[in-house]
Amino acid sequence: MESRHGGFTGSTLCAVNQKSDLPEGVGAAFRVDAAIEAGVSRSRLRAKDLAAPYRGVRVSGELATVADRARAYAPLLREGQYFSHTTAAVLLRMRMPTGFREAVLHVTSVRPRRAPRVEGVVGHSIDVPPDLVRNGEVYASAPIDTWIACGSLLSISDLVVMGDGLLARKSPRASRDLLERAIAISAGQRGSKKLRNALLMMRAGTDSAPETLLRLLLTGAGLPEPEVNGEVATGVGTFHGDLVFRDARVVVEYDGEQHRTDDRQFSIDVDRHDAMMAADWRVIRVDKHLLARRSELVRRVTAALRVAK
Repeated sequence: MESRHGGFTGSTLCAVNQKSDLPEGVGAAFRVDAAIEAGVSRSRLRAKDLAAPYRGVRVSGELATVADRARAYAPLLREGQYFSHTTAAVLLRMRMPTGFREAVLHVTSVRPRRAPRVEGVVGHSIDVPPDLVRNGEVYASAPIDTWIACGSLLSISDLVVMGDGLLARKSPRASRDLLERAIAISAGQRGSKKLRNALLMMRAGTDSAPETLLRLLLTGAGLPEPEVNGEVATGVGTFHGDLVFRDARVVVEYDGEQHRTDDRQFSIDVDRHDAMMAADWRVIRVDKHLLARRSELVRRVTAALRVAK
């Protein structure tokens, strides 16, 4: 029987793997007290193949990611506690800021339960519990509630990246109306002003975080706002362009890692770009290196828009 937050109960621990003398499901975290109750020796629990990331917990394997650490901490979650903020965002595979790294976990407690005070864990308290979703062995705040909570941690541009992910072209997780309602409910809380400003800058229909960053960079430099994934008609069909400056007939495309690793996608995009250019559209392709050279990127797009005039 599995506990509410993904730990192992005594009955589960009774199922022993003969090779390792550990409970079935080794690789997932389990509580030391439950393991001892199930007959696992203390010496076995001190073996080098088991990590002790938190007091009272053992886990097999490396804890290389936020998700790994969350699963290791999960058996310590008590009723009324859940993963929140950026930890929940990672667990739910929400769109994260480029290069996001975080060494701590965020855990929220519903009052009157106190926030946890554990090394490597940032504890939060809340009066009214949000919607929770289950992700594998752990519980986390639902996507909209997670975005609202991140208002206290992230910059406006990072909130726009995450928020654009909620309004994504494929499989969106929210609507602008729902986000507006959630912001109104959180009015007065830390970060609520940033959330309101971020919502004004968010656009539905994006496909990736770099697309959002590219749009913010160009509009922040004073260029007109492009259409997001706008339709471009060509002689062989209609295609979507990442950022479309329709009056100037300029399309700015972000080439992500899939262009390097996926030959089929690379071929599709080459044909799409050729079709656009044959229809008298100027296509500017941007990779991560050009995105990092901001002044050069702005110069190229500005020059293309000026030629169109």
